[in-house]
Parts: sequence; C-alpha cells; structure tokens
Amino acid sequence: MRKVLFGIIITLLILWTYQLYKRYDERSKYLKENTALIQQEIKNVSKLIVTEGHFSQVYNYKQSEKIFANLLTTEKKALVVVNAEVTVAYDLSKINFDVDEEHQTLYITDIPAPEIKIFPDLKYYDISGDYLNPFNANDFNKIKDEVHIAIGKRIDNSNLKENAENRLISELSRFYVLTNSLGWKLVYNKQTITDGKELEKLNFKQ
Repeated sequence: MRKVLFGIIITLLILWTYQLYKRYDERSKYLKENTALIQQEIKNVSKLIVTEGHFSQVYNYKQSEKIFANLLTTEKKALVVVNAEVTVAYDLSKINFDVDEEHQTLYITDIPAPEIKIFPDLKYYDISGDYLNPFNANDFNKIKDEVHIAIGKRIDNSNLKENAENRLISELSRFYVLTNSLGWKLVYNKQTITDGKELEKLNFKQ
C-alpha cells in the first residue's frame, strides 16, 4: 500500500514538474516572440523622417568703412533675393532603446535631435562698391552667413519644426500601440507612457 501511495506521489510530482516546465517554456517562447516583434517594429521605424519648407526673402546688404584716418567713408551694398529650401529631419536609426524581456518593458532612452539644413539660392542685384572698397569673397561669405541666420530665425517663427515633431510623434506612437497590444510597457526618458496622447506632451527638443 505504501509503495502504491509513494508511486502516486512520485507520479504527481513528475506531472507537476512537467507542467511547470511546460508553462515556463511556453512563457519563454511567448516573450521571445514578443521581443522579436518589438525589435522588428523598431527596425521598421528606423528611417529618416524629413519635413521640407520653402522660404523667400529680400536681403539688403550694406557695409561702410572709414579710411585715411577716418577722413573718408566708403560704402558698398547689394540687393540679394534669397530662395531657400529647408529640411528638418529625424534620423530614427539613431534611437537608443533597451528591450527588457523579463519585465516586458520597452525603454526608449534617447531620440536624436532634429537635423536642420538650409539650402539657400542667392541672386545678387545692384552690387555696388568703389575702387577703394570693392566687393570681395569676404563680402559674399558674410552675406551667406547673415542669410543663414535670418532664415534660421524665420524657421524658429514658423511651424516647420512643429510639423516635423508631429511626424516624429506619429512614428513613435507605433511603439505604444504595439507594446500596449502585447501587454508590455513603454517608457521614454523614465516616464511610463500609459496613453498614446501622452506622447504629444513629451519634450523632444534637444
């Protein structure tokens, strides 16, 4: 009788151990599949998001210089018509992230700063100077630098950066949708995202 009882107990222990192992193995496979899905989604989003804009401006350049012990003032000037193509880009292949399989959490630790590029087309009109103070390469370089500064201010006062950030949020929301559907958590910069709309409140400015 004891042998039979002992045999039943051993059999139950074996079955219980097998069930535990089977559950652990199934959970492990499930977590690995989810991890692979998340990593694939990150790979799919790892692209360059580019928002384009166009700015036009008429720029008046003037430069005066005193010569001969300040006895004589020379002046040179030019009218410059500027047409500039501008891009604001996020290179999402540079996202830093960590997939915590054990705690079923996707950590996004860093998002690259936007890359702003200005491609100005400058047309010069009414260039004038005098023999003692002629236009030279330094003047053209100075005009280009000042045009870049002026266009940069126009960009800051426009909605171009905001539009680029909206596109960024749209891409990042895919992470939230996926992690939420899998029962995972999404954490950005130590903040747990519990609602897709919370992404709109985050500060991505670098």
